[in-house]
Amino acid sequence: MARRRQAVTIRHVAADVGVSLQTVSRVINNEPGVRPELKARVIEAITRLGYVPSIAAQRMSGSRSYLILALNDRDRTIADWRARQGTDWVDQMLLGGMLKCAEHGYRMIVELVDTHSDHVERELLAAIAALQPDGIILTPPHSDNPQIVRCLAEQQIPFARIGSKAPDAGMPILMDDEGAAATATRYLVENGHRRIGFIAGAAEYNLSGWRIDGWKAAMTEAGLSTDALLQAGDFTYASGERGARALLALPSPPTAIIASNDQMALATLEVARQSGLTVPHDLSIISFDNTPMMQFTQPQLTAIDQPIAATASKAVELIIAAQRGETLPEAVTVIPASLVERGSVADVRQTVSV
Repeated sequence: MARRRQAVTIRHVAADVGVSLQTVSRVINNEPGVRPELKARVIEAITRLGYVPSIAAQRMSGSRSYLILALNDRDRTIADWRARQGTDWVDQMLLGGMLKCAEHGYRMIVELVDTHSDHVERELLAAIAALQPDGIILTPPHSDNPQIVRCLAEQQIPFARIGSKAPDAGMPILMDDEGAAATATRYLVENGHRRIGFIAGAAEYNLSGWRIDGWKAAMTEAGLSTDALLQAGDFTYASGERGARALLALPSPPTAIIASNDQMALATLEVARQSGLTVPHDLSIISFDNTPMMQFTQPQLTAIDQPIAATASKAVELIIAAQRGETLPEAVTVIPASLVERGSVADVRQTVSV
């Protein structure tokens, strides 16, 4: 039987270079206080010996775990995964968060928590006890769940709150939902649209209200009415169908509809087809999120691109900065969204009177 190869430890590296364990640890953790030439020797020894720092060893060497925990809503995430309809929120969050973690020698773990559960605090404390994270990223609707926010504040763990503008505990980060909805609305106004419908997202998400606010503000700015043009949705395809049918059944239906996520935009596109309407000639559509499926519809859908990866990356930066005792921004951090123009918006300035 082949003998198991002895694992290379931090002690082997320290002995090879002739330095203390603390020096090797500082190099591994990218901490200051090590001369450049000595740092280069330690890195060379680590590479040559094949030493791989373990999370357990990093924990024993200091107070940090080098883990950042991201919490996502259990029910909605599992529903999206099971539906297999192209939702990529978690993918984008991992893209931005994991790459930024890797830059600083951290790891990122995603846990699913039911924000509606009576035992959400117990779930959260169990995850913290098991993983001992250096920081936590909250995503909507956890970001504004007072029970979760209070629990983390009491644990004195740095945490970022994506999709929150609340001034209390934690570090709030916004993807500028209000500004993005206003941008989409102005784009339609610039293309001659005057009757612009809006299908809102689930009311439990504060960002749904902010998007409504942005649409209303841009409509008011253009001197346009929003009466009867708002439909409630809940981010599901079925709610998008209901909202689109209600809007298109109005005595004076909209020439354009903004849907507050891609599922509802796809539903709007299908309702238009079933109603004998051509997109964008008869109805223009703009979506939120810009998941991959928006590029494979006919026509391809113009969409607000949510900067999920950039926002998760910024959340990691803020948590690491808090761990290091660096100065944190006093105001809410805002990551701007962008509008991706495709083929679902028509210029109706020649056919619609101003």
